[in-house]
Amino acid sequence: MTALREPRRTVWLLFLAQALNQSAMTGQVAMAALIGHALAEDKALATLPMAVQMLATMSVSIPGVVIFGRLGRHAGFIAGAAASLIAMGVFFTALWIGSFRLFLLGCVFSGAGFGIAMYYRFAAAEVSEPAHRAKAISLVMAGGVIGAFLGPTVVKLTKDAFAPVLFAGTYLAFAAIPILTALLVSAMRLPPAPHIAGSAPVKLGPILRRPGVIVAILCAVVGWDTMNLLMAVTPLEMMLCGFTVSDSSTIIQWHAAAMFAPSFVTGHLITRFGLLRVIGAGAVLTGVCAAIALSGETFAHFWVALVLLGIGWNFMFVGATALLTASHTAAERTKAQAANDVIVFGSVTITSVASGAIHHLFGWAVLNLAVIPALIAALLALAWLARQRATVVQPA
Repeated sequence: MTALREPRRTVWLLFLAQALNQSAMTGQVAMAALIGHALAEDKALATLPMAVQMLATMSVSIPGVVIFGRLGRHAGFIAGAAASLIAMGVFFTALWIGSFRLFLLGCVFSGAGFGIAMYYRFAAAEVSEPAHRAKAISLVMAGGVIGAFLGPTVVKLTKDAFAPVLFAGTYLAFAAIPILTALLVSAMRLPPAPHIAGSAPVKLGPILRRPGVIVAILCAVVGWDTMNLLMAVTPLEMMLCGFTVSDSSTIIQWHAAAMFAPSFVTGHLITRFGLLRVIGAGAVLTGVCAAIALSGETFAHFWVALVLLGIGWNFMFVGATALLTASHTAAERTKAQAANDVIVFGSVTITSVASGAIHHLFGWAVLNLAVIPALIAALLALAWLARQRATVVQPA
């Protein structure tokens, strides 16, 4: 019984760690474009903070894998918490002195912490039996539901704590998150560093040529990029439409809830209907989101569109993560996961910059139309993989 309880206990601790980190991330989404718009002289750079954060998220994948590979998951997750704590102090200082450049530096540390936290989902898969991996990944991602409500609530309650320095109090409050996360990590039973005596070096090329890996990475990229293009600039678009910070925080709150609430059932849906159908449903829902966003700019339009965007992201990202873990061996996990996150968050970095630039130059309608080709590409890739199923699942 103890052997069975330990993985469940660790998965639930990872769930709580995910909830805390997603609180800070959701709050950052609600604030970053507004802070960027206020601090940057060139307003087209309003979403640059999110781009820098995602670039740091991508960049930390390689050193993160080195830490995970040599020292284990515990050391890596503690390092991520330390980076997040530094970020909060830099953010507070940047707002206090009104420095856009210093705020961007804070995004570097914040992105590094977020990038390490993204490995919680892989840790959940590693402590679970193969038959339960999709559900474990889904449950950990569900921790974001708490973060979806906690993050924006903290923003609303603390944004004026150091008035007239907007949001300084929020970052001070968020400094408690990495401290609590480190305490949770210290209580987890995680697998040791994956040293395999006498094993041949793992080559990345053959891994990246597998159909399952190709489609998993592509769908993760499309899920993140389409979501990021629309989400990053939504608070700014709402401000330009006359809505308040509280209004946009509410929309982001519901969007984040929609990103993670389905995780309570996504694993079951994958078990029942299959990975490819769930990922495909996510792509379709994201397309419906764009159609609704194009049809009007009332509060209801923003709300429905962003909720559908969150659900679509969840189906695509959780499904893609499960597909990736089913497509590599235990010895290959560090390289496969690092390659996945470098590619995914590298693309997210580009869309974070592109979001603000497209919105500034061409407007909200063009931004929504821009997601359609990527969604079509993902659906075509899923159809191709359906004909290659015999080569998807590799021995775990």
